[in-house]
Amino acid sequence: VLMCPDIMSTGFKGAENANIRIGDTVVVFAQGPIGLCATAGARLLGASTIIAVDGNDHRLGIAKKMGADLTLNFKHCDVVDEIMKITGGRGVDSSIEALGTQTTFESALRVLKPGGTLSSLGVYSSDLTIPLGAFAAGLGDHRIVTALCPGGKERMRRLMNVVASGRIDLGLMVTHQFKLDDIVAAYELFANQRDGVLKVAIKP
Repeated sequence: VLMCPDIMSTGFKGAENANIRIGDTVVVFAQGPIGLCATAGARLLGASTIIAVDGNDHRLGIAKKMGADLTLNFKHCDVVDEIMKITGGRGVDSSIEALGTQTTFESALRVLKPGGTLSSLGVYSSDLTIPLGAFAAGLGDHRIVTALCPGGKERMRRLMNVVASGRIDLGLMVTHQFKLDDIVAAYELFANQRDGVLKVAIKP
C-alpha cells in the first residue's frame, strides 16, 4: 500500500497512457520501481507479450515476477534489433520509457510500429532530440504521451483495490528494511545502489 500514492500510480499511468489493448506487445524500458509498476500495469491491461529492458539482471528477474514475458539486458544485446526480431520486424504496439535519457527515449521510439504509442514516464534533465528515422519523418502516426503521478481519493481507491485483490505483489520491490535508528545507513545504501536495492522500508 505504501507504493500506491507515488510509484504505483505513476507506473500504472504509464501503462494507461500507452493505449494498451488485449493482445498487444509492449516494451518497458528501465525496470526501476516505476518501470516495474508499468510492467505490472501492462499485464493488468491485457498485453499478451511484455518485454522488459534493463541493464541489471536482478531487476529483470523481478520484472519476470511482476508480469514480463521476455527480458533483455541492454549490456548484452542490441535491444532495438532484438525487439524487431521478436516482433517479426513489425515493432511493438506500445513502448513505455521509465528512465529519462536520450538513449532510452530514442530506443522506445525506434521499436514502435506505425500507429504505436510511446508513453514517457522519465524525468529528463536535458533537451531531447528526435531522430528523423526513428520519427519516420513524421509519417509514422505515432503518439507520444507524458505523465505525472495522478492522485486523488478515487485514484487511490482503485489502486488499493488492485493491491487487495492480490493481482500484484508490490512487496517484491521492498528489498531492504531498516529500523528508524539506522536510517543513515539506509540512505547510504540507497544512494550508492548497492546490494540489489530497489526500495527501502523504514520501520519506527
